[in-house]
Amino acid sequence: MIDPATLHRTALIWDAHACLPLHPDADVTALRRHLDAGVSFVSINIGMDMNPLEQIMPVIASFRAQIRARPELFVQAETVADVERAKREGKLAVAFDLEGGVPLCGRPEMVQLFYDLGVRQVHLAYNRNNAIGGGCYDHDVPLTPLGRRIVVAIHEAGMLMDCSHMGYRTSLDIMSLGLGPVIFSHANPRAIRGDLRNVTDEQIDACVATGGIVCVNGVGRFLTDPKGGTPAILDCIDYLADRIGPERIGLGIDYSYPTNGLDDDPPGLDRDHWWPKAHGYGGGITGIKIAAPEQFPEITAGLVARGYSEPAIHGILGRNMLELARRVWKPAGGRAATGSR
Repeated sequence: MIDPATLHRTALIWDAHACLPLHPDADVTALRRHLDAGVSFVSINIGMDMNPLEQIMPVIASFRAQIRARPELFVQAETVADVERAKREGKLAVAFDLEGGVPLCGRPEMVQLFYDLGVRQVHLAYNRNNAIGGGCYDHDVPLTPLGRRIVVAIHEAGMLMDCSHMGYRTSLDIMSLGLGPVIFSHANPRAIRGDLRNVTDEQIDACVATGGIVCVNGVGRFLTDPKGGTPAILDCIDYLADRIGPERIGLGIDYSYPTNGLDDDPPGLDRDHWWPKAHGYGGGITGIKIAAPEQFPEITAGLVARGYSEPAIHGILGRNMLELARRVWKPAGGRAATGSR
């Protein structure tokens, strides 16, 4: 009989996506909630397509400085070895992700710069189309020639190529290039909940064919439970396990930490553009319920109750993503184990 508490305590738990306020005065120690919930690694957003570089760069600088100033709590995750060390030492490893390719300024060489600053995964269009490709709430367009050059740069840098928030055709174009593993860092099956932000069976299968992983999120509007309840998250895991196997599943809960009064909106933000009312949003993302970090132990207990094996649970909670990062991220001083081919 598997004891959920023991399994959770020993597991390396990987949250592929969360959000702090995009403001240099945001307090990174809020991530203590992830650590207290047993999480070993979290990727946090440092910018989206609507955020200009003059907002993104101070956020990165502040977050890196705060992580460095709290070595008793945090490890800046540059390599997989850093994540494993954080687990051994009871700390939280933190890396960054970029939600959209507009901050790359149309320059593939910007990918390596962001990698050097701690960004370890990126998707290329946040909900709306841009010069790289399509977003999920816009006209369904292919990956552009610029987009192909940037995808090559992402794989060569050793960064995880993420297709969350992206349009159907663009995501399939990226995966068809055959350059290496692709992930959905926070996306649910559209067969479970019919939202364009969720992914079709064809996208899921194509992701797995690259050697990639689909990470289930906890956003209520992308689940059957608008409150982001744990059983609805487990239902998505069950669906994926039946289709692609538990070894291709991860978690990217997408929890957004409170702004605590900080104004993290970029100048002139048009919320109705980025989160369209035509797709069920009402003035942005305000009021949307998302699963909290404190639900990670519930997910572990739920997987045990639903009969998953101990190795499968370890994989879903984090080992699957850890091993994928081991293949993709650069080792210290080296090149990524994958790369273009």
